[in-house]
Amino acid sequence: MKNLDREYYPMETTQMTNGAKHILTGIVVGGLIGATAMLFLAPRSGEEMRAEVRDKAQELRDRTADTVKDKVSQVKSKADEITGGVKGRAQGLKHKGQDLLVEKLDRAAEAVEAAKKAIQEI
Repeated sequence: MKNLDREYYPMETTQMTNGAKHILTGIVVGGLIGATAMLFLAPRSGEEMRAEVRDKAQELRDRTADTVKDKVSQVKSKADEITGGVKGRAQGLKHKGQDLLVEKLDRAAEAVEAAKKAIQEI
């Protein structure tokens, strides 16, 4: 009887994911090539075909521009979020350092006062 227990290997999952990406990319590229071939091989006049290609190209350009704008705004938002977090942490560290400095200066002042008293008593 075969042992059906398998160990989980993350590398296998990564390799499968990469393979799926390649297949998906191939499907998309093949679809685009097929759509382009269909446009050029369809029984239409040259003027109709050029108008349709122009319209589709403009539609694709508009969709791409919208997608790029969305992604840029998402990146800016995330960058602002990260920047705000870093600034907040920096401010917290600055205040902590200032408080620590004040504490050390107070201790040093107390030590100087104690030394003065000790010298005066001598």
